This record gives sequence, C-alpha cells and structure tokens, in this order.
Amino acid sequence: MGWKDAFGQAMKEMEAIQQQLERLERLDDPTVGLAALHGGVTQSRMKILEQLQAGVTGLREENREVRRRQDRMISDLNETRGELRQLLDLADVLRSLAPPEGTGAAAGESTRVLAGGTVQPPEPGAGHGPPAGADGHPSASTDTDSQGGTMENTTGHQQLPEPGEDQDLALKSAIEAAYQGTSPSTGQPLAATPQAPETKDPRVAHGVLLLTAAGVASAELTAHRDTWEWLAALAVDHGHFRTPPSVEDIKEGRIQTVLSGRSLIALLIELWNTRATATPLQGDWALATTTYNRIAAELTDVTGQGETIRIVLDDGLPHEAGD
Repeated sequence: MGWKDAFGQAMKEMEAIQQQLERLERLDDPTVGLAALHGGVTQSRMKILEQLQAGVTGLREENREVRRRQDRMISDLNETRGELRQLLDLADVLRSLAPPEGTGAAAGESTRVLAGGTVQPPEPGAGHGPPAGADGHPSASTDTDSQGGTMENTTGHQQLPEPGEDQDLALKSAIEAAYQGTSPSTGQPLAATPQAPETKDPRVAHGVLLLTAAGVASAELTAHRDTWEWLAALAVDHGHFRTPPSVEDIKEGRIQTVLSGRSLIALLIELWNTRATATPLQGDWALATTTYNRIAAELTDVTGQGETIRIVLDDGLPHEAGD
C-alpha cells in the first residue's frame, strides 16, 4: 500500500503545480492580467490630472477676478482723488473771492489772477493806478496780474477777463511759445510779461512735456512688473491710454514694453495729478515723482534724429549708449 500513498501524494503535487501555472497564465489575460492593471492605473492617473487641471484653472480665474476688482478699486480711488482735487480748487476760488471781514470792495478795484487759476484781491499799495477822482469815477490805470499774463485795459474803463477762458488762452500761448522756443506775440491776450518768463511756471513746463510726447511715435519702457502694474492701473481709465499689445518678461522680474506717444501723454497727466495730490513720503508720491522725472529727462533730450526713447526705471541697470 506504500506505492499508492506515494502516487496520491505525487498527484496532489501535480495539481498544485497546475494551479500555479494557471495563475501565471492569468497574468497575460487582457481582462484580469497585468495589461488590465496597467490600464486601470493609467485611467486613474488621467482622472487625477483632470481634477488637478480643473482646480488650477479655477484658481487662475479667481486670481484674475481679484486683479480686476483691484484695478476697479484703484480706478475708483483715482476718480475720488480727482473730485476732491476739484473741490479743493473750488474752495480756494471761493475763499479768494470772499471780501475781507469788515471791508468792502472799492469801485474800480481790480483783482489779481494767480497762476493756478484762483482770484485774489489786490494787496494794498501794490502799484495800482491813481485813486478815484472827486466825481467818484475811477481813473484809467494799468493793472498787472501775477504769473500767467497781463490784463488788457481800455480807455477810461478797465475790463476784467472772464474767469477760465482768458487764463486758459494765456496758458496755451505760453506753452506753445516755450515749446517753439519763441516769445508770445504781443497781440494775444494775457501774454506773459518779460519779468515772469513762462519756463518758471511748472504748468508751462508740464505742457511743453505733453507737446513733446505728442510727437513721439513710441517709447521703450523697462521696469519691474510690480511697478508696471501700478503704472497701468494708474492710467488705464484715461481716455488716451492704450494697453500695449505685448509686455515681455526679461530677467529678474523685469518687463519691457513699448508705449505710444498717446499713452505717454495719458501716463504723464496721471503722474502729474498723483504727484500733486498724493501724501508726501508715501509710496504713490515716490513712484509718481520718480517716474515723471525719468520720462521728463528722456523727453527733454529728444533731438528728432530718430533715436530710440528708453525710459528705464531700474537704477541697477546701466543706461545704453545712444543709438
């Protein structure tokens, strides 16, 4: 009976070996083998990548929306600043027009027009014409206003210019004369006097800068991306500002872009306003002042010889030699 037990044991071992071989054959089965396992892993990986991509896209959209809201907030703040500036100017005009307490405005007394457009009563003994005669009528005299022009007289009667119109005309004449390098013609109203040259008025210098920018086709700007985003948000609501078609990223966070002369005008105007209204020793004041001065320095040296205008807001980057 020993051979029967050995035979039975051998049969059991053969069955175990056959089962193991069947398992190995199942690995090659495309439905349950290694290929199926590989396909399942691949599908899981694709689903994970899709979920990650959808999450990243959502985060990008939220980031864009936050930036748009930030730009709108900056725009609203700039509009509020402009309205406050207009109210301050109006308050100055009304304050200057109010007569001093306890005194009345004498007949025939002239007013002095300041360079900022405000009106101020004349100071006592400031070199006006002779006093009124015994008949109560003022005699013809010559009245000189402050920086910005002279007032026109007629025989026996003194005519005051309409607020705003003649002052704007005088400012335009002074700016155009300074831009052309000539003196205003004597026939224009409110022509500047030789004792008060136009170049000493910062508004005239600013106007000359705007006329120079109007003749520029394009200007290359190099700055950090953070600075460029501040400049773009500052000027984006101006009617003449146009977003550049491309902003190129260069090394170390810098960008390089090209502004048209029209966009340069808008940027100069907003920088001028921000520099005047921003709180001293604050970020907006520092950025506006530095950028305005850099642009002014480049436009002042324009010779009309076809050179490239480069505005560089990076003191660590050496200026290139003239093209």
